[in-house]
Amino acid sequence: MTRKQAREEAFILVFEKEFNDNGIEEILEAAAEARDLVPDDYINTVFKGVYGHLEELDSLISESSVGWNIKRISKTALCIMRLAIFEMKYSDDIPVSVSINEAVELCKKYATENDASFVNGILSTVAKAL
Repeated sequence: MTRKQAREEAFILVFEKEFNDNGIEEILEAAAEARDLVPDDYINTVFKGVYGHLEELDSLISESSVGWNIKRISKTALCIMRLAIFEMKYSDDIPVSVSINEAVELCKKYATENDASFVNGILSTVAKAL
């Protein structure tokens, strides 16, 4: 599995968790059963890391989205930003520009063009703050 594919799988897991009260391990097990997902180190690290740092990630999003309440941001865009900011902060082997670009591409695939522009702006602001 390429890093791009792993990132997309990690996004799907983060998105699933947004609507599911099950624990992280249960969601991973369900994904393994439902779609034969075999999570690699990247997927495990990012998926678990997003929820281990959720308050911090959401705080960075809130601080960078002036005039927007985090509750008004689409769940898709929010999950994509959480994943990207986690990468930007905690994955030294991934350039910040790659995290931002991949997040925008996920938005184009799973959200709207407006979400892609919004996410790009927020992530650029977070990147400067970091």
